[in-house]
Amino acid sequence: MTEHISQYDKAEFRISVGDTFAQPYDSRLVALNMILESPSGKSLFLPAYNEAQREGSSVWKACFTPQEAGEYSYHFELIRNGEEIDISENGNFAASASEKDGFLHTDGFWTLRFDSGKPFRGIGENVSWEARAWENPKWTYDYFLASLSGNNANFFRVWMCPWNFPVAWPEVSSTDRYTSSEEYFNPSGIKRLDEVVQMIDSMDLYMMLAINHHGGFIENRGWEHNRYNAANGGPAANPAAFFASPEAREMFKNQLRYIVARWGCSPHIAAWEFFNEVDNAVFYGQDSIIIPHQAVTNWHKEMAAYLKSIDPYDHIVTTSVSHREIEGLYALEELDLNQMHVYKRTKQIPEEILMYTEKYQKPFSWGEFGYEWDWNKDFSTFADEMDHDYRIGLWYGLFNPTPILPMTWWWEFFDERSMTTYFKSVAEINDQMLEAGGGAFEKTEAHAGNAEAYAVKCGKTYFVYLLNDSGRAFNGDVEITVSESETTDFFVKAFDPDSREYQDRGKTASQNGRIVFSEKDLENTLCKVFILSTSE
Repeated sequence: MTEHISQYDKAEFRISVGDTFAQPYDSRLVALNMILESPSGKSLFLPAYNEAQREGSSVWKACFTPQEAGEYSYHFELIRNGEEIDISENGNFAASASEKDGFLHTDGFWTLRFDSGKPFRGIGENVSWEARAWENPKWTYDYFLASLSGNNANFFRVWMCPWNFPVAWPEVSSTDRYTSSEEYFNPSGIKRLDEVVQMIDSMDLYMMLAINHHGGFIENRGWEHNRYNAANGGPAANPAAFFASPEAREMFKNQLRYIVARWGCSPHIAAWEFFNEVDNAVFYGQDSIIIPHQAVTNWHKEMAAYLKSIDPYDHIVTTSVSHREIEGLYALEELDLNQMHVYKRTKQIPEEILMYTEKYQKPFSWGEFGYEWDWNKDFSTFADEMDHDYRIGLWYGLFNPTPILPMTWWWEFFDERSMTTYFKSVAEINDQMLEAGGGAFEKTEAHAGNAEAYAVKCGKTYFVYLLNDSGRAFNGDVEITVSESETTDFFVKAFDPDSREYQDRGKTASQNGRIVFSEKDLENTLCKVFILSTSE
């Protein structure tokens, strides 16, 4: 057992069992669980995982991160063939208090919130995999995550697939980093995910982990290598059977159990994402439906309920679609966050955020966005348009009710374009918003003639985003609706996101529920952020 245990830090327990098992990763055959009682009296269930088997005995590990400070009691239970066969003696440990913030959870439409109560908005990008065999070898998580952290981003999204974290892929592809394996879970995938989770624990970064990618469930696009495929000894004759087969469902629950047991203890894993773009498997081939919607929705309902039952930390649970809804999926209570991906229509981000949050009454985020989706095109021929799209997508997210700002897909391209530094500008305004309102956001009306204007109120401070995409310079008034009924003086500052410089714009006053101020010579494709506060 870890000697000194503190709140929000991982504690490890090693358990020796006087027996070996033919398949220690199938919980229907054998499962070791840690049962805890927290200082507040809450009962906690934590799965343990098998670490090794030797002559007549096996070693298991339980990784637990206390969310409360104080005295815990615990014991272990060994379940075999669904029946309890052994219970350990009770143990105790004390977790000392910590100033860390803990795990992230949903909290309305605008923010996530830590166990500590501190609000959070995710700012970052996809870094879905490291360099494949033919790509620039510098593109590793060591490189990208240091760059994100150094530029004040706090969030990123990754895939588990045959070329990245292939924990559940015996056969790897497109990679020199991982090796194929006949083990139940791929040791090379486990090792690298261990390393990256440890890495982000030491940085101020939070990860969304996509457990399945759509290609692995499309015939002749990856299904032929999938461990669930009957041709590879799995329980499913085709991708549709993966969702419908009871045997396949139980096998996937074992995969979830291992993931939670090994990595769930990290507060820096923000969310479990079941699928990347599950609709691309459902609708593959001229938008024909080849996997029934109801089977996919029922699968997500069952898996989300199971995941929540074995995850004592209440991680956020989500899944994603590309651009087509799966009937009933967004409405599932078991999914905490709805996700969609958007390409070639970034201008629709604000409107559709409002539409989806209103329709389903749960948080919504754009897990991927971009000016272009077709990787076969030469991006250098429209690089400036890509850069502009990257910038406005982030600001559209910041000024609308989404807890995780839209995340670009093209992480390598924008690294080469030196765009990562732009996160500093967005993060700077985000920090001011959270500080001003303590995580409270109120969207308010804003108008600016031929320019786009968005405004939010955080506490007593108003923030306005002004974007000129009109094709000509903007000269005119910016008008926002305010909640102050009496005349109130506001000090105005203008923030330039490109230079990160501020300019005092003097004082203005609200009258009849409105504030009006002027902006001159804002060139086409440029933007500014204005901060209106009642004190200098």
